[in-house]
Amino acid sequence: MTEADETYDPTRHPDLLAWLAEREGAHAAWAAQTSFADVLDFSPASLAILDDPIRETANSMEEITDRRMTPFVQGAIWYVGEVFCRHKGMVWKYIPDLVSGQLEPFFNAGAETSALDHPCVGAPGDPDSYVYPVNAIRRILLTEDEVGNKVDDSLPSIFADPFGEDDEEMDPSAGWG
Repeated sequence: MTEADETYDPTRHPDLLAWLAEREGAHAAWAAQTSFADVLDFSPASLAILDDPIRETANSMEEITDRRMTPFVQGAIWYVGEVFCRHKGMVWKYIPDLVSGQLEPFFNAGAETSALDHPCVGAPGDPDSYVYPVNAIRRILLTEDEVGNKVDDSLPSIFADPFGEDDEEMDPSAGWG
């Protein structure tokens, strides 16, 4: 981990820029490996197409975390984030840990659990505005909240309300700012 200083630009982290270029270059091949490549047009409606394949890939939020380095999940993270960027005016960011101020190793494949080793998207110039695409993907696998209430999220519903404004309080460690 390294400390982010006051000159740190979360949109210019070298690992983030390399990952974005890699994901953009791999998108066509990633989409071609799915049965829905012809309808992945980066529209908000296209997010609904990913719900079922994600649910077929993993049964729990923890499984998505464990599989975050796989080609399918990496492609899904990038695609979801790109839809937010293109239609919500967001930008990709790699932000320091909210508590420690440290920058975790980018996509730290060796970490057992990793809450903030992956990029987020958020409003340009607003450090308190961020959504982690991997957590949006994880969230659609949640069937009930911590008090047992039924949860029925989808990627389109998260896109419609990315900051959970209908919720009274959001847990920052869940990736919503």
